[in-house]
Amino acid sequence: MKITDLLKRETVIIDFKATNKQDAIDELVEKLSGADRLNDKEEYKKAILAREAQSTTGIGEGIAIPHAKTAAVKTPSIAFARSRQGVDYESLDGQPAHLLFMIAASEGANNAHLETLSRLSSLLMDASFRDQLLAAQSESEIISLIDKKEQENAEEEEAEKNEPVSSSGNKKVLAVTACPTGIAHTYMAADALKAKAKEMGVDIKVETNGSTGVKNGLTASEIEEADGIIVAADKQVEMNRFAGKKVVIVPVAQGVRKPEELITRAINGDAPVYQGDNSKTESKEKAGTGIYKHLMSGVSNMLPFVVGGGILIALSFMFGIHANDPADPSYNPIAKALNDIGGGGAFFFLVPILAGFIASSIADRPGFAPGIVGGYLAAQADAGFLGGLIAGFLAGYVVLGLKKLFNKLPATLEGIKPVLLYPVFGILITGLIMMFVVNGPVSAINSGLTNWLQSLSGTNAVLLGILLGGMMAVDMGGPINKAAFTFGIAAIEAQSFGPHAAVMAGGMVPPLGIALATIMFKHKFSDTEKKSGFTNIFMGASFITEGAIPFAAADPIRVITSSVIGAATAGGLSMLFHVTLPAPHGGIFVIPLVNHPFLYILAILIGSLITGIILGLWKKKTV
Repeated sequence: MKITDLLKRETVIIDFKATNKQDAIDELVEKLSGADRLNDKEEYKKAILAREAQSTTGIGEGIAIPHAKTAAVKTPSIAFARSRQGVDYESLDGQPAHLLFMIAASEGANNAHLETLSRLSSLLMDASFRDQLLAAQSESEIISLIDKKEQENAEEEEAEKNEPVSSSGNKKVLAVTACPTGIAHTYMAADALKAKAKEMGVDIKVETNGSTGVKNGLTASEIEEADGIIVAADKQVEMNRFAGKKVVIVPVAQGVRKPEELITRAINGDAPVYQGDNSKTESKEKAGTGIYKHLMSGVSNMLPFVVGGGILIALSFMFGIHANDPADPSYNPIAKALNDIGGGGAFFFLVPILAGFIASSIADRPGFAPGIVGGYLAAQADAGFLGGLIAGFLAGYVVLGLKKLFNKLPATLEGIKPVLLYPVFGILITGLIMMFVVNGPVSAINSGLTNWLQSLSGTNAVLLGILLGGMMAVDMGGPINKAAFTFGIAAIEAQSFGPHAAVMAGGMVPPLGIALATIMFKHKFSDTEKKSGFTNIFMGASFITEGAIPFAAADPIRVITSSVIGAATAGGLSMLFHVTLPAPHGGIFVIPLVNHPFLYILAILIGSLITGIILGLWKKKTV
């Protein structure tokens, strides 16, 4: 798709009247609206102003590129305005803007549209091209100039795709560029850095994080060999891969405005060493924690359905255990409504949502639909939570395989991949494997797990509670903690509400126990620790185990050991007291929904007291 497929004569203003930023936005929005490119003029304008509030799109050199991606756009389009007198657009260099391009991207814009919009940003980095636009005499000449420039750059753009860092003896710099919408500044910064690096005799490779995803991605070996790294971004990008390297981190606008300064800083090592998250590199993350990350993506997105549905189901029980059944004497229409919304509504989506977001974490957006369908098939076959996990990972890796397979197709078919090829083949392959390979065996396993959970009693139930409660305190929000939490959710999905009561009790104990220790043994804690201990009262009561992490980091042996003992005790007592909890989160706020609230509070208090006493007695006095 060419730029002039989006920029038409009816969206070109050759003699712009506006002289200030607000009037300029109004005039350009009106031009798009008058050309029937917008669904809702006011909503689109709000989106433009919201983008301007993040940082001005007046990038300097006489250019302004206001842009937004929103459902208020009817047809992806570009409006152009040429102002001879200049517009006070609050540009980064303080100079008036003479060339203004307003980009309107629809919320469902495909890759072809977004690639075209971003390509316009690259063309504007050429000063001679800007001069030609300023000198143009008509709308037709504007269109012709853009067509000609785009054609000239086509071969160069193709050659630069996936271009590796040169093997010459020059200094090697890597860069990452990204802006909130991923349309304009991302690519302008990339082009500015590449142009300046060429001028300086520096080899550079730039990864762009745009609306169509990551392009020209940096490899682990390139990162290892780089003399310097630049991250010019106004949104989150993958940073852990740079752990241990000196990284120049700046807003994306500086990539556009100050490429020489950034490259010089990168070469000279004029930047702090990036520490990363627990000093894990990208390769280590992929090897050790990739599966965990994908799993947590599914669980975290599923959680609102579990929490909302679970609490509504629990509220229906307050009218009577069978009050939702019209055939039961205790029937209550409100109880039935609550149960239908929570169980038949929210809980219906648990497994599909889990699978969909696991798949999209692995394969980005193309994995979502195959994951949802795979999860739905698992739920329909009674494969349950375990089936949803398998469906999510299966769909994600199926789509990754399809991406590699279809990568060999001609570039002209790029636009149909996300809207046709990935969903059709992804859903088909995932669905067939789930129906004929996975669902049967997993359904049998799920049935066995459900029967086992429902048969737990006496010593077996207590031991399970001890195990789950203790796991919640081992790494306080880490993989072991989340494994116990996930098991509790699986038990809820299997209609067994006891295990998750033990999980929540165990998760509440570490911060509550530490808070008690700072109160009972004040002389052993510093003023700062006592203040943090007070905060932990609220964090523990809200089931936020992570409140204990600062104490565990400072004194891991004593804090973790004390916490595990207390949490395991609380979990075991919860199962001993036959406490059931249909809501997976909420701390004290959902205790009224358990079947034995006073016994549950007792279990949590006993576990917290044990942790507090052990930690207080064991801890050395603060000097």
